[in-house]
Amino acid sequence: MARRQWSIAGQLFALQAMVVTLLVLAGAAGAVWLARSDSRQAAQEEVLAVAQTVARSPDVRAALATADPASALQPYAEETRSATGTDFVVVMAPDRTRYSHPTRELIGEPFVGEIEPALAGRAFTTTNVGTLGESVRAVVPVYDEQRRIIGLVSVGITTRAINRKLLGQLPVLLGVAAPALALAATGSWLLSRRLRRQTHGLGPAQMTRMYEYYDAVLHSVREGLVVLTTDRRVALVNDEGRRLLGLDADAAVIDQPVAGIDLPPAVAELLGSGRDARDEPVLTGDRVLVANQQTARFEGNVLGAVLTLRDQTELRAMASELDSVRALTEALQAQTHESANRLHTVLTLVELGRADEAVRLATRDLALAQQLTDRVVGAVTEPALAALLLGKSAQAGERGVDLVIEPDCRLDDSPLPTNDLLTVVGNLVDNALEAVAGTPAPRRVRVFVGTVDDDLVVRVGDSGPGLAPDRVADAFRRGWSTKSTGRGLGLALIGQVVRRHGGRSEVGRSEDGGSLFTVRLPVGGARR
Repeated sequence: MARRQWSIAGQLFALQAMVVTLLVLAGAAGAVWLARSDSRQAAQEEVLAVAQTVARSPDVRAALATADPASALQPYAEETRSATGTDFVVVMAPDRTRYSHPTRELIGEPFVGEIEPALAGRAFTTTNVGTLGESVRAVVPVYDEQRRIIGLVSVGITTRAINRKLLGQLPVLLGVAAPALALAATGSWLLSRRLRRQTHGLGPAQMTRMYEYYDAVLHSVREGLVVLTTDRRVALVNDEGRRLLGLDADAAVIDQPVAGIDLPPAVAELLGSGRDARDEPVLTGDRVLVANQQTARFEGNVLGAVLTLRDQTELRAMASELDSVRALTEALQAQTHESANRLHTVLTLVELGRADEAVRLATRDLALAQQLTDRVVGAVTEPALAALLLGKSAQAGERGVDLVIEPDCRLDDSPLPTNDLLTVVGNLVDNALEAVAGTPAPRRVRVFVGTVDDDLVVRVGDSGPGLAPDRVADAFRRGWSTKSTGRGLGLALIGQVVRRHGGRSEVGRSEDGGSLFTVRLPVGGARR
C-alpha cells in the first residue's frame, strides 16, 4: 500500500502550528522568567523597606538599650511580620545574637547569614539559606542618637513564598497564552485551507513533477502556444510561439497587455478580440500560420484564452505546387482525349482519301503547340517558371481562356528564390483566370515577366470585369477575396514576398479592360 503523502497545505499547517506553539511557549516561559525576576525584585524592595522602618522605630532603639531586649522586641517583631506578610523579622545584636525570631527556640542563638555590610553602616539585600530555608532578606543597621550601631534588623521572605505568589499568577498568564495560541492555530488552519484549494491538495513531489512535465512539454512541443488572462494579458508564451511571432527570447512579454506587445497585426487582432477561432490562416512576416483560439475554463470559471499556432508555410508552398501539378495533369488528360479525337479524325481523313486535309489538320495543331512551347522556353530559362507557364497555358486552354505570353517577356536568370517567384506568378495567373471565368468571349490573360530598370517586374492583366478603385487598398490584405468561397490567401502571400524583398505592387486597368496587377521587386535587394 502506497504511503500517503502530505499535501503542501497540510505540511504548511503542521509547520505553522509547531512554530506558533513554540513561539507561544517561549513567550510564556519568558513571561514566567520576567514575572519571577519581578517578584524577587519586589520582594527585595519590600523587605528592605520593612527593615528600614523597623530600624528607625524608637521602640526598637529603646528596647535595645534595656537589659532584656528580647522581651520587648519579640512581640513587636511578630506583630510587624504578620502585618507586612513577611516570613521573619529578626532584631539582633551586633554580635549576631537574636532578640526575635518566628521560632522562639532560636532566640538567643547567633544569626545565620551575611551581616558585614550592615556592620559597616550600609543597608543591603541578599539571598541566603537560613534556618527557614532559602530566603530573600534585607539587613539594616540600627543607630543610637550618637550614630553608633547598636543593633541590626533582618527582614526576609522565603523563596517558597515568592514561588507561591508566582504560581498564583499562572492562571492569568495561561488565560492570555491559550487564546493567543487558539487564534494563531485558527489563522494557520484558514490559511492552509485556502492554500489547499489553490493547490488542489497536491503534495510537494506532485507539484515538482507537474512543473517539470509542464516546463518540458512547453519547451518541446512543436506548436506555438500563447495563454492570455481574462484581462487580455499574456500569461505564457512557449519557445515555438516566440519563434513564430518573431519575439526575442529575452523579450519581457509575460504579464504585458496584448496591445503593448509588438505582434503581427493579424495575431494582435485575434488575441485582442477574444473570439474563438478554428484553423484560421494568419500571415506573420514571411510565414503562413494556422491559428486556433479557444476560451479556457476550469470548473465553469473563465480563466482566459489559449491560442495555438502551427507553421504551414512549407505546407502551403507544397500545396500550391501540388495544385499546379494537378491542374497540369488535368490539362494533359484533357489534351490526351483531344489528341486522341484529332488522331481519329486524321486517320479517318486518310481513309477517305483526303490526305492533304489530314496533313493540314495535324501540322496546324502541332505548330500552335510548338510555337507556344518555343516562346515560353525561349523567353524564360528558369525551368520551374517555364513549366509553371506551360501548365497554366494548358489550364487556360481547358477553360477556354487565351493565355498570352508578352513578346518582350524575358528572364534569363531569376534573382529571386524559385518559391517566391512561383508564388507571385502562380497566384497572379490563378487570380486572372478566376477573374475572366464566366465572362463573354474572348477571354484573355496576358503575362509579362522580365527585368526593367534593375527591377524584376511581374505583370499580369486580364479581360475580366476589373477591380473597383475603392477595393484596391484591400486587395493584398489577408482574407480579401472576390470569391464567396475563397480564403483570400493568394494576394496576401504575394504581399509577403513584396515586403520581404522590399518591393512594391500596383493595381491598374489592363489594355483588355480588366485588372492589371504589377509587382516590382528590386534585383539587388532580392539578391541580398
